[in-house]
Amino acid sequence: MSSESAGSLFKTPGLAYAGLVLTPLFWAGNAVVARGTVESIPPLSMAFWRWVIALAILLPFGLPGIWRHRQIIRQRLGSMLALATFSVGAFNSLLYLAATSTTATNIALINATIPIFVALMSWLLLGDRTRPLQALGIALAVFGILTVVARGELAVLTGLQAQPGDLIMVAAVFSWGLFSVLLRRQAVPLPPLTFLTTQILLGALVILPFYLTDLMLFSGGFHLTGKTALPLLYFAVFPGILAYAFWNHGVHTVGPPRAAIFMYLTPVFASILAGIFLNESLGLFHVAGGLLILAGLLLATRAGRTAAPHKPG
Repeated sequence: MSSESAGSLFKTPGLAYAGLVLTPLFWAGNAVVARGTVESIPPLSMAFWRWVIALAILLPFGLPGIWRHRQIIRQRLGSMLALATFSVGAFNSLLYLAATSTTATNIALINATIPIFVALMSWLLLGDRTRPLQALGIALAVFGILTVVARGELAVLTGLQAQPGDLIMVAAVFSWGLFSVLLRRQAVPLPPLTFLTTQILLGALVILPFYLTDLMLFSGGFHLTGKTALPLLYFAVFPGILAYAFWNHGVHTVGPPRAAIFMYLTPVFASILAGIFLNESLGLFHVAGGLLILAGLLLATRAGRTAAPHKPG
């Protein structure tokens, strides 16, 4: 096959849609695998080594771009460090920490509200106009989050008895919302691969002191075996590198509005995978909260669909 025909193959909508289906599957797997292995691998170890492995894979391809654009990186180092802190550094570290005390289904449902948090932070920090339908969508999604966090019981909220993992996951999506707003305000003119490689490098450096503190004073790390190496490889390759590549390819091929619809598959895949591999069951509060979140997402993204929201890698 010639390079020209191979290039046209990659631009076909069918391949793009296949990638957009796999991407939420990989994101769902991130929550399920984290929940299933968090007792074997401490959360900060999970986050740190995930990005070290991803960096080792990407660096041979991304290093030439980093060298070519070193002047821009040096000039915008402060902005890039802030972006890396909220995305690579904070988001997945908090997600893996949440996995110690909540279910994979809850993680995926709360994670699905990222577009809502992006819209909310854009309104609060950038002054973006919020249409009535978008505001209604945000409100419905927030009620959906509260339903999941409260497990359908008002007393859980009024008595401050929410699971810590649910609240940590809310902090994670809040962090990603901040990252998305900063990415718009402080856009860095770098090619995608150069930007991603630099972000992973800086993010791993941000996690490093926290990982070392946890290693020496708290968790003691983990033993590298087949049982622990495979999840780390999964985190690095599938929800990291491949999901990022598939998502961006899908957005560029079929357009942001159509691509955004596939994000709604993440909690669906997560509930199926969690039921199969973790024996998690769906409660009525999951269904009610999920429907509120879905309705909120549909309203918010339809009312303000100018671009597909950035998603975690």
